[in-house]
Amino acid sequence: MEKESIEVFIDSLAHFYRQVGVGEVQVGVPYLLDSRTPMVSDFTGIIGVSGKRRGCVYFSCPKAMLSYILTSMGERDNSSEHLCDLVGEIANTIAGNARKEFGADFMISVPVVIQGEPERIHLPDNTRCVVIPTKWKSYQSIIVVALE
Repeated sequence: MEKESIEVFIDSLAHFYRQVGVGEVQVGVPYLLDSRTPMVSDFTGIIGVSGKRRGCVYFSCPKAMLSYILTSMGERDNSSEHLCDLVGEIANTIAGNARKEFGADFMISVPVVIQGEPERIHLPDNTRCVVIPTKWKSYQSIIVVALE
């Protein structure tokens, strides 16, 4: 995956943080996932991608981070349902903004949200998976882009 494509996903996450008014996100150096076992945290929002590019994009972060974001947004209810909605919204924003950049042939699914370790996230076999580490406040999160 070329550098410009990776930057689309980074910019999309930064857009989300600006949109909800919780400050800036710090982005680490992207790297290739060296195993077929997906990396995940407490909550993961997964977007399937089809069209010219196929695979998935997902965002994963700790529960405490989602709770903090909800509180920062003025939401008092930090139930699992709200946390799931938020991680799904973050994943959807990332993929949706990428769709604007890549065009109509970049088709995205509705988010699938997983709490904890998933039984299975299928990463495409014939592609390199790029991990984009991010940090907001003291919380670590990742975007994983696995596209053919």
